[in-house]
Amino acid sequence: MSNLVDIQQQIAKLQKQASDIRAKEFDKTIKDILAQMRAFGITLKDLQQAMGKRPGRAAGKTAAKKSVAPRRSSQAGKTVAAKYRGPNGESWSGRGLMPKWLAALVAQGRRKEEFAV
Repeated sequence: MSNLVDIQQQIAKLQKQASDIRAKEFDKTIKDILAQMRAFGITLKDLQQAMGKRPGRAAGKTAAKKSVAPRRSSQAGKTVAAKYRGPNGESWSGRGLMPKWLAALVAQGRRKEEFAV
């Protein structure tokens, strides 16, 4: 039976072989893909749409030119009635992260439904 060092050496050898094969076949694969794209008239835009990306943006690059604010819900910032009330008068609407007071009670084995208003 092989020991751990032997197995790790085999893994390293196989990973190097896989890397060498990939390097040899990479250029050929790219040429094959380009030939197929030309034959079918496929554009980069087509590929981006198929991958679910918006066309017009460079693949793998973030929008460094302008910062875009994260999308907010239409309900964000609106006051909502409390759905849970704690033993010391704390309240929580049920939105966002569970507050520490409720998380501590749940960790003690209580159910959050016990505190429903």
